[in-house]
Amino acid sequence: MGVEMVEFAARYPTGVATRMASLPAPVSPAPYAIIPLMTAPTLPTPLIPAARNFLAAHSGLLLCALFLLAAPLWAGDYGFTVDDYNQRYTVLGNLNYLLGQADRIAVPLWSVDRFYGISFELPLLLLERALNLDDYYYIHLLRVACTHLFFILGGYCCYRLTYHLTHNRIIALFSLLLFLLHPRLYAHSFFNTKDLPFASMLMLALYLTERAFRRDTVGAFILLGVAVGIAVNLRIMGLMLFPAIIAMRGLDLWYAANSTERRRTLATAALFALTALITIYALSPYAWTNPRDYLAGALNLTVNHPYTVSALFQGETYLSTDLPPHYSLTGFLLTTPPPALLLGIIGTAALLLAARPRPTALFRNSPLRFGCLTLACFLLPLLAITLLGGSAYYWRHLFFLYAPFCVLSAAGIHWLTAARPLPYRFLRLAAVCGLTGLSLALTVLLMAQLHPAQHDYFNFLTDRTTPNQLLTRYRTSPELSWPHTLEYLLTRHPNELLGVQAPRQAAAILPPADRRRLSVGPSSYARDYALNTASADHRPDLAFNYIYRRQLFNNPTLLLRPLTDANMTPAAVAAYQRSYQDATASQLLTRAPYDLYLHGRNLTFVKENCQPADRAAGFAVKVYPAADQAPPGRLSPLGYHNYAEFRNLPAQVGSRCLAVFRLPDYPIAHLIAGQPDGGDRSWLTAYSFRRPGLREMTAALPPLNPPPAAAAFALYRQGSALIYHRQPCQPADTAARFFLHLLPVNPADLPPPRRPYGFDNRGFDFPERGEFFDGQCLAVVALPDYPIAQITTGQIDRWQTVHRPPVSLERLRQTAAALSNAAPAGRSVFDLYLRDNQLIYRRQPCRPADTAAAFFLHLIPVYAADLPPPRRQYGFDSRDFDFAHYGRHFDGQCLAAVTLPDYPIAEIKTGQHRPSQGELWTARLTLAASAQQ
Repeated sequence: MGVEMVEFAARYPTGVATRMASLPAPVSPAPYAIIPLMTAPTLPTPLIPAARNFLAAHSGLLLCALFLLAAPLWAGDYGFTVDDYNQRYTVLGNLNYLLGQADRIAVPLWSVDRFYGISFELPLLLLERALNLDDYYYIHLLRVACTHLFFILGGYCCYRLTYHLTHNRIIALFSLLLFLLHPRLYAHSFFNTKDLPFASMLMLALYLTERAFRRDTVGAFILLGVAVGIAVNLRIMGLMLFPAIIAMRGLDLWYAANSTERRRTLATAALFALTALITIYALSPYAWTNPRDYLAGALNLTVNHPYTVSALFQGETYLSTDLPPHYSLTGFLLTTPPPALLLGIIGTAALLLAARPRPTALFRNSPLRFGCLTLACFLLPLLAITLLGGSAYYWRHLFFLYAPFCVLSAAGIHWLTAARPLPYRFLRLAAVCGLTGLSLALTVLLMAQLHPAQHDYFNFLTDRTTPNQLLTRYRTSPELSWPHTLEYLLTRHPNELLGVQAPRQAAAILPPADRRRLSVGPSSYARDYALNTASADHRPDLAFNYIYRRQLFNNPTLLLRPLTDANMTPAAVAAYQRSYQDATASQLLTRAPYDLYLHGRNLTFVKENCQPADRAAGFAVKVYPAADQAPPGRLSPLGYHNYAEFRNLPAQVGSRCLAVFRLPDYPIAHLIAGQPDGGDRSWLTAYSFRRPGLREMTAALPPLNPPPAAAAFALYRQGSALIYHRQPCQPADTAARFFLHLLPVNPADLPPPRRPYGFDNRGFDFPERGEFFDGQCLAVVALPDYPIAQITTGQIDRWQTVHRPPVSLERLRQTAAALSNAAPAGRSVFDLYLRDNQLIYRRQPCRPADTAAAFFLHLIPVYAADLPPPRRQYGFDSRDFDFAHYGRHFDGQCLAAVTLPDYPIAEIKTGQHRPSQGELWTARLTLAASAQQ
């Protein structure tokens, strides 16, 4: 045991390890630095010593090689995400900028993609061009191979770090297996070039940190600086390693034994910091012209992602900006394999217990310090997100937490195998490793069962009595299985050309020969099949026309086929005939291109004398539940009730077309149905079970805008609802997306993701909010509860209107009365007042001509970082306005009140200007910190 301790002390020449090496060899096992070390027992083996030593020394590398050799067997089964295109587009823009082929990075200024690093994507693009790859099938194979290889490298670094902290290869091998056999991470390693590379890079940086402090050489710290710089470039979260390494180097400087050691410590710390900063700067072309803006944008991207999406979590739908505090922690607990979860909790507790009796070891160059650094890399980001909030969309954005957690799991194995007395140590080692190996084997079997949908793995803590329960409680990614489904379809028709209704990217990674046999696109291409996913726990139809249902764990995929009586069984034809007879004898809801009948809970579409074009598009049925009867998980946070959506293609029986849908059992307020993806033949119709007089909503309301032009809608406002109305109206009139931009009176009222843009975006598609009836169409949109200064809305490339709600005259009168005895903060053409965080303009007497020119308002903040990102390059915030937005004429005077932002303001410059005359007058106000109160 003494020889082992001397070897251990040689790895860590300073601090605790040095003093431990000077002690005589203990008779009984002594505590280790992290937790008691465990040397694997020497077992008899027929291998010659050289082979045995080789296998022991390279066991981790050999295991990684086995995983690499097995990967090609199933690598092609996984799909890919839209992020794949975005990543290549971003790095292509950066590459053109680097080569001087563009004067700026070809990424839109509003796009957050410019803050994503290129250190992983750029080598992929260069390798793609070096190999002269132009077909995306081969490009995708290259990206898959490199991403998976980098994932394996992260696992090997986990093995090396665990071995150097525990000095036990058996435990290090288990940490490697725990890292590689996480079902979600393993699946993502074949298509995720965003989150997986950072998880592996963080693991590599942690290993190189331990290596640099163990070796204490200049080259080791320069290599560490490069690794940390690359990690920060991939994700700004990697910045947490920088202060930790500098702090640990500072502690080494404090405990240095002599001046030579101090100079070496200072030199290596300086070289690390310089190398890391140079690497970050060199790999971030967007930072070359404005480093401060790049750093602020990257940090803001981590804390508050500007893109707002919905997330289904525990049966409720949340916005990504309003997730519950426990969202990330719960996601980690529900998607981590049980062996890693249990061992990680034990290892965390053991590490904290080991640090408590000897906290000074944390300040020395010892394995305990690196164990605590690993714990901090896992625990601090998770606690920060849990306590401070943020817009982490899904658990995959936090994959990097699992890398250090595997080291903590290895520490758990280490603590469990540290038995005394010595004869029982082997028995405990065998028991713990045997149970861990058995649980890992069960995980492998489950991964095989889920293949290729391991990305939607949930452990036993999740309520999954039936697979559909997961669909109603948690977000899944069924689109990743679409290429696999298309391959199944091609095997059924080996010599045919097929038309399939599906997103075009579903076939992008299929081999070129297979793509030539497929015509994939919107519903107009659906001559033969339609690809879809089952929605929630409702039956998608009663029409017997899905020929393939693959239950990929919680991603049921449907391959729908347009049926005719020629390819249906006699039983199916008879069932359709009975459905038709029942429907036509029951309630007729509405007439449209298809007649809609309701018989019990069955909604039946009927088309007599059906033509091929009538069958080209699938149906969509959107069911809006009653507000007080909405089932869990169906109430949208966007201000309207979520719907159950079913899609299917009509069947042809004789000369008529039929489709039968089973409506959900909860009470329904109204429904919208039709064929929205039919191109020129698209149609939608609505039926309200509660409000058949919906058209009367606009009868007693004056329009907000002038009578609509040929392409426009009339606008009405009723309370907090904005109503769009058009008569006569055709489905083509609602095909274009509606935009709705709300300019608030107080910019601070904007949701945090929208503040940099200065307005609230509430755009929508008509089927989400509207209905057709009697040749007219009507949509209702809920407005926010904050005061609105301006509403800009319309349809893209069709029409636009601007409405400015009048300022409350009563409120302005009250403001004028409060200013009667107050001294203005500045005088010019208008008197300027600062009151209740508002800048007030007042003139008496005042004529309409005095307010005809536009007002400019420039705010110079105390701290430049408070400016919205688009304004930082100018050094001030522009809040220019027209008087009609914020003011009124009354009692011979005019008064306007503009709410100021909530950040500290150093100076205000304001006045009026005309384009032809320039500035008409100007006033400057210098503010103290309390002037705005």
